[in-house]
Amino acid sequence: MPRGRKPQGETPLTNAERQALYRARQHQPSAPSRARPKIDRRGRLQRWHDAVAELLTLQAGYAAWLEPVPDTLRDTATAGALQIIVDLDLETLASVEPPRGYGRD
Repeated sequence: MPRGRKPQGETPLTNAERQALYRARQHQPSAPSRARPKIDRRGRLQRWHDAVAELLTLQAGYAAWLEPVPDTLRDTATAGALQIIVDLDLETLASVEPPRGYGRD
């Protein structure tokens, strides 16, 4: 019973041909080992507005999640946490305008 892989061509490769193929594979450029993290080029003011908008969106989603919870489950830990999130006054946070910084914003 023959051992090893079957040859790809009609005849098996010689040792020199096999070594040449191996060296050719070794010299191929490989993909970069790690990707650089994406740089956030938004200013602080824009990041602030985006963060507050995300918080308001999340709060609305949690309010929609809390709405259909039956009264019998209102005393559970999940419903309590949802109620705390819904009760947060994020409108005052949205009305805050952060200071501009040294003419860079």
